[in-house]
Amino acid sequence: MISGAELFVKALKAEHVDTIFAYPGGQAIDLFDALYGEKSIHVILPRHEQGLVHAADGYARSTKKTGVCLVTSGPGATNLVTGIATANYDSVPLVCFTGQVPVGLIGNDAFQEVDIVGITRSICKYAVTVRRREELGSIIKKAFYIAHTGKPGVVVVDLPKDIQQENGSGIYPEQIELRGCKPNVSVHMGQIKKAVGLLNQSEKPVFLVGGGVLISGAEREMTRLAEMTNIPVVTTIMGKGALPSSHPLYVGNLGIHGCYAANFAVSSCDLLFSIGTRFNDRITGKIGDFAKNASIVHIDIDSASISRNIAVDVPIVSDAKEAILALLEKACPLCTEEWLRTIDGWKREHPLAAERPGLTPQRIIQSINRIFDRAIIATDVGQNQLWATQFLELGEGRKMLTSGGLGTMGYGFPAAIGAKAGNPDTDVIVISGDGGFQMNVQEMATAVAYELPVIICIFNNGYLGNVRHWQEMFFDRHYSSTCIQRRKSCPLPCNSPGENCPDYIPDFIKLAGSYGAAGIRVTAEEEIDKALLSAKRNKKGPTVIEFIIGREENVLPIVPPGNRLSDMILERKG
Repeated sequence: MISGAELFVKALKAEHVDTIFAYPGGQAIDLFDALYGEKSIHVILPRHEQGLVHAADGYARSTKKTGVCLVTSGPGATNLVTGIATANYDSVPLVCFTGQVPVGLIGNDAFQEVDIVGITRSICKYAVTVRRREELGSIIKKAFYIAHTGKPGVVVVDLPKDIQQENGSGIYPEQIELRGCKPNVSVHMGQIKKAVGLLNQSEKPVFLVGGGVLISGAEREMTRLAEMTNIPVVTTIMGKGALPSSHPLYVGNLGIHGCYAANFAVSSCDLLFSIGTRFNDRITGKIGDFAKNASIVHIDIDSASISRNIAVDVPIVSDAKEAILALLEKACPLCTEEWLRTIDGWKREHPLAAERPGLTPQRIIQSINRIFDRAIIATDVGQNQLWATQFLELGEGRKMLTSGGLGTMGYGFPAAIGAKAGNPDTDVIVISGDGGFQMNVQEMATAVAYELPVIICIFNNGYLGNVRHWQEMFFDRHYSSTCIQRRKSCPLPCNSPGENCPDYIPDFIKLAGSYGAAGIRVTAEEEIDKALLSAKRNKKGPTVIEFIIGREENVLPIVPPGNRLSDMILERKG
C-alpha cells in the first residue's frame, strides 16, 4: 500500500519522465513531498506558472518527449490556461497535473478551488478530475497515452488533496486500452492512388507542407519525396524546416507575410498537395480565391481538419510520415522544369527582402545563421517571429520553436528555457521583441538559477511592432497604445517617434545584471557578430543581447486583410 502521491511519482518514472516543471502550493504539497530527494526526476521551479507551462512546451517540442507540468489549485491552475491553449493549438504533447481541494469540498467554493476541468475542456485534448484513489494509476496512464497518441495535445489531470494522501494499490498499469482513442495512422491506398493520379496529370504541382510533417518526424522522407517527384515545396510557418531552407526545391513560406514566389506558386498551381496543415486564415488569405485553379489533396491525421476551411478533392486521413512513405512507393518523377523556371523567375524578380546596410533584423538573423551551425531557436510573437520565419535557415542542424496557432506573446523565452533543459549540449537562442520579452521576464531568475546559457536576442524598437505596423498601413498612423516608450507626460496624438521621446524602460542590460546574467547592447551592424560570439562562449548562464533596431521597421511583403494571396504589398509607400 502506498499513498496517491507516491503512486504519482511511480507513474512518472514508469513513463520515463526525467524533467518536470513545477510550482508548489497547498493543494499540491503532498506531491512535492513525494518528489523530494527523487534523483531520477529533475524538478525545475520557474517563477510563474505561465512561464512553467511554456517551458514544458519548449521541452516537449525540442525533445519529442511528453512535457510534464505540476501546479497547485486555483490561481496555480488558471495560470496554465494560456500555455495549455498554446500547446494544444500546435499539437504539443503535455500532461498538466493540477492540485485540487479534497473531493468532499469540490463545489463548495473552498479556498483556491476552481473547476479547472471545465475551464480547460475546450482548449485541451482531454481533462479529468480523479475522484477515486483506485482510478489514479489508470487515469495517469490514460493521460500520457492520449497526450502523445494520434494528433498530440494537452491532457489536464486534476488531483484532489485527499486522493494524494489516501493509501491504496501501488500497481501502475503497463498498458491501457481505450476504445474511443485509436486514431487511424495507416494509409488508405485507394486514396493514395487517386492522389498519385492527380500528380501524374498535373503540370504545375506544389507541395504545401505544414507542422504535421515535423511532428511526425518526416523531414528526410519529405525531402526525398520532393526530390524524387521534382515538385516545389511551399511551407506554412509551422512547417518551415521540413525541407532544408537552402534546398533548390524550397520556395518559401506561404501566407499574409509569405514570400512573393510562394504565394504566386499556390495561386497559380494546378495541383496543391498539402500535408499536415489545417489551412488557417493566416495562409489562405481570401478563401474564395485560394488556389482556385487547383485540385487539392489534403493529408492530415485529424479528420476534422480536412475540408473544414478549404474544400478538397482527395482527402487522406493518415499520419504524415506513413502517407509520405506510401507516396514514395507509388509516385514517379514529373516533368516540372518549365514550372520550376517560372517560380525561380518570381524569386529573382521579387526576393524576400533587399539587403540594405545597418542594424536590421535581416542582418541579425543572417549572422545567427552563419555563427550557429546547430541551434534551437525559439521565437516570441510579433514582428520578431515573422522576421525569424522569413530569414532563419532551418534544416537538420537548426530547428525553430514558435507559437503558431494561438500566437502567444511571452512564449519564446520560457520555451527556450525548457528547450535548453532538454538539450543541454545544443545552443538555444531566443528571438524576441521588447514587448513579448517583458511578459515573462521573471524567468531570467530561472535561467540563472539552473545555469542555463540561453542567448536572448531582443529586437528593441520601442513599439508593439506588429500592431504598430498595421496602424501605420491601415489606420492612418494612429499609434494607439503601441508605443512602449510613451509616458503620461507625452503629447497626444502621437504618430511617429522623435528626438524628444523619453528613455526606454526598463534598461535591459541593467536588468540582466540585476539577475546575475550577462548583458550586451548592440547599436551598429558591425557589433552583431562580436555580441553573438561572446554570448556563444558564455556557458555559465544566460546572455541578453539588446539590438536597437529602427523604430518603424516593417515586415514585408504583407497581404492586406480580406485580400487574395497575390495582392501583396511588397514595399513601403512614401
